[in-house]
Amino acid sequence: MHKYAIQITVADERDGALSGSTLKEASSWGKVETTYEQMVYSEATIALPLIAGYAYHKENWKKREPRNLQKIFEEIKTSSAI
Repeated sequence: MHKYAIQITVADERDGALSGSTLKEASSWGKVETTYEQMVYSEATIALPLIAGYAYHKENWKKREPRNLQKIFEEIKTSSAI
């Protein structure tokens, strides 16, 4: 279960589309904790730069271990050569 969730969508929940489902609905499926639930309705070109800028300037990314995704492709390449 996720403790925090961010949903950026232009879909409206009234039309029944899956992309318009709320975080409250996700909590009923056991995917999101509702303790910290906050819903902000915004257009993506406004919300995403604000969220990305905040995350970048918080600098938590400096503490993260870099992911070596190239390693996955090297394993596939060596296994296909056999």
